[in-house]
Amino acid sequence: MVPIESRIAILRHQKIILDTLAEIYGVPVKRLNQQVNRNRERFPSDFMFQLKPREFAALRLQFATSNKGRGGRRSLPYAFTEHGAIMAATVLNSKEAVEMSVFVVRAFVRLRAMLGANKAFADRIEELEKHLATHDCNIQEIINVITRLMNPPANRKSKIGFALPPARTG
Repeated sequence: MVPIESRIAILRHQKIILDTLAEIYGVPVKRLNQQVNRNRERFPSDFMFQLKPREFAALRLQFATSNKGRGGRRSLPYAFTEHGAIMAATVLNSKEAVEMSVFVVRAFVRLRAMLGANKAFADRIEELEKHLATHDCNIQEIINVITRLMNPPANRKSKIGFALPPARTG
């Protein structure tokens, strides 16, 4: 069985899972889509939307789904947000759907935690880079001072008085 997290994608700035989540719930995709269409009022646009052809083509490459000409889908899939995936389990009413809805919710929560941890990590790296930039300048100044102290300028002892121009011969 494919891990649920690997089925979650980001599309239209939302974390979504395609209607192939029906397999997780133990029902055919056709049955899930049938129940969704019968219960449209339970699936507002922030719970579910249908993919556009371009989006589906991009996701087909990501999820390695079959082509239409080779027995694949004949309609564009539905994309469920976290809340839509839970609502899908309620319209299916199978024992597997109820059990798996808990796993789907946990998968979305784990993904959210991972993204949050990555954001915190990226913020910390940015903060360290700022500190390094200021430290680099300070270190360079210290090196310049040490170099000047190690190589004092050569003392030129000039003679007191006037120097006569070199004598001309000729």
